Amino acid sequence: MCGIVGYIGDKTAQNILMSGLKRLEYRGYDSAGVVTISKKSQTTLLRAKGKVSELEDKVTAHQTTDTLGIGHTRWATHGAPSKRNAHPHAVGDIYLVHNGIIENYQEIKSMLAKHDYVFKSDTDTEALSALVDYIYRESGNLLEAVSGALKMVVGAYGIAVISAKNPDEMVVARKGSPLIVGVGDGEVFVASDASALVGYTDKVMYLHDGEIGVCTRDGVQLYDIESRAVEAQIETLEMDIQSIQKKGYEHFLAKEIHEQPESLRATLSGRLVVDEMRAQLGGINMSADELRQVRNIIIVGCGTAYYAGLQASYFMEQFCDDVTIQVEIASELRYRSFNVADNSIALIVSQSGETADTLACLQELKRRGVRCLGIVNAVGSTIAREVDGGVYVHVGAEISVASTKAFTSQTVAIVLFGLVVAQAKGAGKRELGTWINELDALPEEIAGVLKNHEAEIKKIANKYAEYDHALYVGRDTLYPAAMEGSLKLKEVSYVHAEGYPAGELKHGSIALIDDKVFEVCFIADNWLFEKSLSNLIEMNARGAHAIAITNSKRKVEAETVVRIATKSDLLVPLVFNIVSQLMAYYVAVARGNDVDQPRNLAKSVTVE
Repeated sequence: MCGIVGYIGDKTAQNILMSGLKRLEYRGYDSAGVVTISKKSQTTLLRAKGKVSELEDKVTAHQTTDTLGIGHTRWATHGAPSKRNAHPHAVGDIYLVHNGIIENYQEIKSMLAKHDYVFKSDTDTEALSALVDYIYRESGNLLEAVSGALKMVVGAYGIAVISAKNPDEMVVARKGSPLIVGVGDGEVFVASDASALVGYTDKVMYLHDGEIGVCTRDGVQLYDIESRAVEAQIETLEMDIQSIQKKGYEHFLAKEIHEQPESLRATLSGRLVVDEMRAQLGGINMSADELRQVRNIIIVGCGTAYYAGLQASYFMEQFCDDVTIQVEIASELRYRSFNVADNSIALIVSQSGETADTLACLQELKRRGVRCLGIVNAVGSTIAREVDGGVYVHVGAEISVASTKAFTSQTVAIVLFGLVVAQAKGAGKRELGTWINELDALPEEIAGVLKNHEAEIKKIANKYAEYDHALYVGRDTLYPAAMEGSLKLKEVSYVHAEGYPAGELKHGSIALIDDKVFEVCFIADNWLFEKSLSNLIEMNARGAHAIAITNSKRKVEAETVVRIATKSDLLVPLVFNIVSQLMAYYVAVARGNDVDQPRNLAKSVTVE
């Protein structure tokens, strides 16, 4: 997702904008820019291709004391990364930054070309900027110009707009792309992500779709698309400066991997009553009778959130006997002609709470009358606001693009919901006691892996870092873990990796085994141990370079064996997953990659 920052107040805008852009770097971008306007309506527009540091050099050379400005980090959708395609875009007196996609920008450009507008970039955003300028020429009112333009566009947007003719006003708006407005004493801050506001103010308002905000030094007034005033709701931002700092780690990814014992405790806090062997959830807004009626659970997510749902479904089906559980990739489900069974509940899984495809599925499921619950980390996000209830995972800020602690807590949060459903249907200590005990012990189990195996995994990662291909395989509950492990590796190391059910090896993937491929085999010490071991033996017979991850003391022959001592039985996949995360991290480091900002990826996917 691109990043937006804005400021109006009495401080130097450039400093605040650059600070905000640096904090938004983790969202993914390929160019950046800022523009400020002085009290005398003089503008300073600076843009650069590449890192924010490139822009920072330009700002250092062209410093101003202006107190109004907007800034942007761009992730290219229309037009290659370049200075001319970077935001802010300037057309006439209008300066505009934009997240999202304007689908009918060609029609807008054709219409404006008849009015002597000449376009200098390849972007859809410049067309929107010109449209605002066209209306502004007639009305002289920035709110009317923005409102009028937005009535004509098709697509998604989060925008901040300023005019050289009015150094005392900034207009912002959103539809499908998040914007947060922070309010201070005689100043207003705007950002697409809360991390840019931390340390400046903790009083924020989250814009809803279709809302427009007029920001002045006196505060903010919200309007709907028809320019009718609406009431703003001020909330307290629950994020501190330490949560967006590395705390001595070389990368945010390493920090977040190591935070999992603590973040998982936060997810579980108040939700496990171990003395009574039961789980409880306060935010799902469902009575015991409503929970008893549940017959079908649909879990919807993208990427890691999808794999968290898949992992949880393998767990839940073991104790939710009369419930059918289906896990769907949001980007596929939204376009399918699917049927929804009676007495269905949908779990909408998204770390950011802004994932475009997942949000579209939420809206379609709600349209069909399905009760939707969110499994979300970001408080105040769109999905968190639109669901009928849900579970915040409470992992804190996740800065690295590759999700780690969110995956673990999303999986656990979904399992907690499954436990609550099972309890409502009559399951007691005998059926659920082991699950509750293992969930309670899981933070310490993960801490043990981090303490006892990190150095070992780092050495293994260095050994296999030159390979360009990998297979991750596992059976039963370890199959989703294999899928998530392969995703982590490809995300940050750029090693081509595939996750497979171990039983499917002979149905195609075993043909890939050669000296260019290493294999990660998850082998649990359970009823499928022998079958999993047979798969490994078959791979070895074909010259595999296998890494076996196991909690068994039995004989396992592989090129490399990692033995994890754990008391977990049911939740072994979440323990083994820490090995996958560390493996991906250290392979990426060994290959010299930008670990926290992998190429071509964004933290939050807010457009298709």
